[in-house]
Amino acid sequence: MMTKIYSICVLFILFLYSCNKIDGLTSSGVEIVIPNGNENYLIQPSDSLFDQNKLPIFEINLPVGALEYIDSDPAAEEYVEGSLTCNGETISPIGIRYKGSVGAFVGGVSGNDWSNPSGFKTATKLSMKFKIDWKGYNSTFYNQKTLQIHSMNLDDSQLHDRLGYWLFKEMGVPAPRCIHAKLYINGVYIGLFSLVEQIDEQFTNYHFSDGSGNLYKEVWPLNSDNTVQSDRKFYEGLVTNKQAGVNNYIIKSFAENILNANDAEIQTVVDNNMNLNQTIALAVVDRTIRNDDGPFHWYCNWGGCEPHNFFWYENPSTNNVHLIPWDLDNAFENIMTNANPVTPIADIWGDTTNNCQPFEYGSWGIYQKSAACDRITAGIAKYTIKYQQLKDSLINGPMSEQTVNSLIDQWANQIRNATIQAEQNHDDALKLQNWEDAIIELKSQLEYARNN
Repeated sequence: MMTKIYSICVLFILFLYSCNKIDGLTSSGVEIVIPNGNENYLIQPSDSLFDQNKLPIFEINLPVGALEYIDSDPAAEEYVEGSLTCNGETISPIGIRYKGSVGAFVGGVSGNDWSNPSGFKTATKLSMKFKIDWKGYNSTFYNQKTLQIHSMNLDDSQLHDRLGYWLFKEMGVPAPRCIHAKLYINGVYIGLFSLVEQIDEQFTNYHFSDGSGNLYKEVWPLNSDNTVQSDRKFYEGLVTNKQAGVNNYIIKSFAENILNANDAEIQTVVDNNMNLNQTIALAVVDRTIRNDDGPFHWYCNWGGCEPHNFFWYENPSTNNVHLIPWDLDNAFENIMTNANPVTPIADIWGDTTNNCQPFEYGSWGIYQKSAACDRITAGIAKYTIKYQQLKDSLINGPMSEQTVNSLIDQWANQIRNATIQAEQNHDDALKLQNWEDAIIELKSQLEYARNN
């Protein structure tokens, strides 16, 4: 009797397995591709993906209804299922959605309020996110659990992301790797994007000696009134290790030590809790390229003032905290003039305005607060000699005219045909002449930055 029951169970399991293999679809109708383990995306390291000499092609396929669904409200950032093919290898299913903060949707959706994006998709290109470890189907793609591609719609040079992160990296700052990539959706060429490394546990494992620590998104350790950030806020900003009872001792004690130090002691706290060269180098690059929409722009509203577009990482082996730059599409543009009506920072590095009270600035009169009113930034700004030394290293090294212009020309040649192809295919694509003019302008901005 037991033998008969066992045989029936085996036959039933084989029947189910056979059905799944024949069906091979998720509930939304997307093919399930089971890897054999020899795929390049499983074997090769992440550096193979972020190879500066390559221009990868991403082919996204998803049901027409799913595409229509996310196109109806991109700012909702809801995932649908689809597949990704790259280098002849398909990974399926994955999660696919549009992504971005306010700026990413400007001019790209039908809603009339740019500060609160809504409505259906109106631009050919919008930034996207591909979740590789989707519902447990897959593990990684070149050791990445998530891919994100940025539309660069606000950057006619198409180089702000790539050049900015490269400069940070060349100066020793932990920063995302970035290259360009071409995107097709359901066989239609969409255009050229920047592929920017996702800042997550894969990032910390690659860039730090111990990647197991806490990673926080857009949570500054001190509030604008120079009080320690709340435990709740730290927890809400966690990207890794987000579980009940997680310990935020490293970043919180850093904030408390900064707050309790007097002006003579604050540099000691910075020395003991941060990698000094990395931290000052980050400030040098940030200010030189006028990354005015980054961690040193304290935007103010009725709820207070705070910066955005940054991450903090706690290294549990060293007890150090590391500031990580993020979202560079608005960098460079304010170098010669305050071209952007929203982002310009009023102060030169380390200065304060209006007795550390919020003040209006820029052509739109948006309120901001001086970054150096924050005690962490004020402590970093005290290293004036180190700052100048590293700025000289930047200007005479990776940002020297010969080095950076040669790099820009190399990258421009790499993406030229992709830019032309997009213009030929889409009425709202970047025009070749506008792109070439923007490249010239970028070189002029860098020249100005080297001499001012």
